[in-house]
Amino acid sequence: MKVKIITLVGIVVVAIVTIVMMSGPQDQQANVKETEDIKQLVHDYSIGNITDQSASITSEQLVVTNEDESQEAYDLPEDEFFVSIAPYEETTHPCAVHSLTGCQGELANETFHVTIVDDEGDTVMDQEVESLANGFIDLWLERDKNYQVTIAHDDKVTESEITTFENDNTCITTMQLEDAQSA
Repeated sequence: MKVKIITLVGIVVVAIVTIVMMSGPQDQQANVKETEDIKQLVHDYSIGNITDQSASITSEQLVVTNEDESQEAYDLPEDEFFVSIAPYEETTHPCAVHSLTGCQGELANETFHVTIVDDEGDTVMDQEVESLANGFIDLWLERDKNYQVTIAHDDKVTESEITTFENDNTCITTMQLEDAQSA
């Protein structure tokens, strides 16, 4: 009986050691793939490709709520911060945590010129961007930085500073477009 227990314990120890040794490199590969997949998953929620769940995004996690109200959380990349901006002309809504499946801005499918400059003075974005059907512009920026964001649309412009630190807002609905001459 002692021999059987010792043999069983030995097999269990070998199995555990084998699993731990095999999981190391695979976990690293899975994390890299997960990072790529999480950005695609966020995009799929933003554009309405997934409709049977709701999803919101904090500074650290994508939180998905299933039809049965159960929740799943996915960690965001350690070096990138998700922020969604809804420029507006007339009305907006207060928001801090962006609902990928619920927030609605007023300027859907419009073209904007977006310029983003970091706190070192480096331009990280200077291009035309089309807002999504929900009126938001989704961005992935480097974490732990301050940015000056300028958004232009037709003859109107808005500017704001945003930050990408832990617990910062992922939903920016305070950028009101005004005539370029008065801004």
